[in-house]
Amino acid sequence: MSARPFDRVLLGVLAGVAATMAMTATMRRLHTVLPDDERYPLPPREIVDRSVSAIDERQARSKTLLAHFGFGGLTGALFALLPAIRGGGVAYGLGVWALSYLGWIPAARILAPAHRHPLRRNLLMIAAHIVWGLTLSKSLKEMEDAADEAFASSRKRPVGRKEQAEGRLR
Repeated sequence: MSARPFDRVLLGVLAGVAATMAMTATMRRLHTVLPDDERYPLPPREIVDRSVSAIDERQARSKTLLAHFGFGGLTGALFALLPAIRGGGVAYGLGVWALSYLGWIPAARILAPAHRHPLRRNLLMIAAHIVWGLTLSKSLKEMEDAADEAFASSRKRPVGRKEQAEGRLR
């Protein structure tokens, strides 16, 4: 697809949000199999709890979802602007994990670096970022293909008798 940068960013945001849904489902399911002592809130909630003031639990949950899906959309937009590479979604997802949980989040003193968290929780988050990256790249490709094919206006649709009678033929 030879889309303008704004169009690519928009598709990247949408793909990032879709990928974040798949990631969230993965995180929820894997969280349930952690041992009890490791089943404390996952990083998106921990980050919100340490970064944003919330008056009550409902607000904290809403802010967590907004931050989680907002970050997924933002990083999806960035992905859409990068040159496409084979296997790029998975590599990008792992890169987002590494830059976040070993980089900017500990640097901002929001959470301890990943290597100081239990191994199973790190594996959960790595798996979730692999799912996110794969879903991101596949979703973006599908949307680009839809824009080029199914939603393209290059083909004229057949005109029926009713439309001809109503004068809709141009």
